[in-house]
Order: sequence, then C-alpha cells, then structure tokens
Amino acid sequence: MRIYQFINKVPGGLMVVPLFIGMLINTFAPNALKIGGFTQALTNQGYPTVLAMYLFTVGTKMTLRAAPNMLKRGFGILLSKVGIAILISLAIAHWFHGNFVGLSTLAVLAAMNDTNGGMFLALTSTFGNKEDSGTYVAQSIETGPFVTMIVLVGAGLANIPWLTMFSVIAPIFAGAILGNLDSELRDFFSKHEPLIVPFMAFTLGQGINLKAVFVAGAPGILLGVAVLVLTGIVCILADRLLGGSGVAGAAASSTAGNATGTPQAIALADHSYAAIAPAATVQVAASVIVTAVLTPILTAWVFRRQQKKQMQLNAQVDLARREPQDEGENYPPPVGASNR
Repeated sequence: MRIYQFINKVPGGLMVVPLFIGMLINTFAPNALKIGGFTQALTNQGYPTVLAMYLFTVGTKMTLRAAPNMLKRGFGILLSKVGIAILISLAIAHWFHGNFVGLSTLAVLAAMNDTNGGMFLALTSTFGNKEDSGTYVAQSIETGPFVTMIVLVGAGLANIPWLTMFSVIAPIFAGAILGNLDSELRDFFSKHEPLIVPFMAFTLGQGINLKAVFVAGAPGILLGVAVLVLTGIVCILADRLLGGSGVAGAAASSTAGNATGTPQAIALADHSYAAIAPAATVQVAASVIVTAVLTPILTAWVFRRQQKKQMQLNAQVDLARREPQDEGENYPPPVGASNR
C-alpha cells in the first residue's frame, strides 16, 4: 500500500490527514485512546509537548547569515503580510464584534499571518532565484502562535501573561541559537522536522469535534480565498517595491499547515478563547488546503507575467541597439564619394 504517496497528494497532507484522523477519533470514539500511559500521551493531552518540539525545530532554521537585500525584501513581505492580517482582524473585532460571516478574529489572524514555508521555498526555487528563497529567513519569524499572541494582547483582545508568551517563543529562540552556532545541528533538525508534523496534527485533531466542521466549513473556504487575494496583493506590491519580481510576494500568499495549531495554543494561554478555538482550527485548516491549491497558480501567473515583461524589454533593447546601424546602411553614399 502506498499510504505515504496518497498522503502527499493531499495539499498539506502530512498536517491535514493526521489532523482529520484525530478529529474522527475524538468525534466517534473520544475515549478510545484515553487508557493511560504512552497511548494517552498521544492524545490532545500531549499536544503542548509536541508543539514545543516543533517550535524548537523551526527555530534552528533561523540563520542570521543572509544578504542584506534578502533581509530587506523578507522583512518587507513579512510586515506587509502581518500588517494586513492585523488590520482585517482588528476591523472584524471592533466593527463586527469578533465575528464576520462566521469567521472569528482568531481564525482570520491565525490564517493570514503565517506563511507555508515549505510551499514558499518550493515555489521560489521553481519560479524564482536564490534571493527569492532567501527572503524566507526574515519571514520565518511569523511561524507559530507568538505573533498572533502579540497582536491579540497588544490590541487588548486577550489576557495572556508575558511569561506565558515567552514560554511560547523560548523554544524558537533556543533552536535559533543552536542553529546559528552549529550548521550540522541546523541541518539535522531541518531534515527531521517533517517527522514531528504528523504527531502534532494528530494530537491537535483529538481536541476537535467534527460537528464543528459542518458549522465552520464554508467560512473556512472563504477565509482561504481571502488569504490568497488580500495577502497576495500586498506581498507582491511590497516585493516589487523593494526590488523583487513579485514571485516571492506571491509565494507568501498561503496559510501554513502549523497555523492550524495556533487557535488551540491561544486557547491554552487564554481560556476565554476555548469555545471558539475548535471552529477556528477547522477554518484555518480549510484555508491551508485552499491556499495550497491556489497559491502555486498565483505564483506561476506572476512568474509568466514577469517573463513576458522581461522578453518585451529585451526586444526593445535589441531594437534600440540595431537602429543606428540599420539607419546607416539605408543612407545613400555622399556625393563625390568613391569606392576604394
């Protein structure tokens, strides 16, 4: 049986498939794995531990050895993506009392401000250049629930102690320090990051009841389209303004698979979000799938458009170079001139 190949055919499969398996177990046999010992450790009770492992692994990839232009464009794309996420989520919080067509402030913020890093690197490697891929060094700061926590606390929408917030980012910092001190450690953890993802998704899924899926499904699709269009526009513009082609900006118009864990992480830190975290998780998961399908299409379109512009520019340059020679050849020889 080619189970692994089947999972990889699903957009964000290593995250999405285990997530839904966990949801099925929690919905139809919620006590099946709650038998104590190591088995129960792989239920939702073990989610914080697995999430900490994942955040540490992500942190090891944050290297400071990047060209200034990469950092400039990377931070430009990062600030654009997070900025539009903040504006829209705060608008929903204050103008629509935290709920717009079934989408909560938590779901919108979690989905919009976290880019699918694996997809970004794959797309920029295919359609871009090394500088495009290198911009993810700065963008990787948005990985995980920390940025969402900062925004919610800063806007007065959550009551999360600073020590709790530090406990979220501490594994990332620890990983970043080790990753910068030793490249072999960085390579080791980056190679094994995919191993943690299914366990994180499985334990997360066991905190969600499928009944919430039917309530939150349609808004989740809308959320995915909104992430693509809104963050895509601002990120492409930021990339171009900072000297890029727009490919890196388009590749950033997605929702990361690990963003599905953000609502639950917020709920663990502030219990007032516990009621809406399951629906928000499903909506973010839907956004992961929608953007996994549409972001590559957008990136390919931007790439082809850029190529077409470059070909037209090259043609104009070639024409300008040939014109003086062509005009000289068409002029008749001066009167009285002789061929020697």
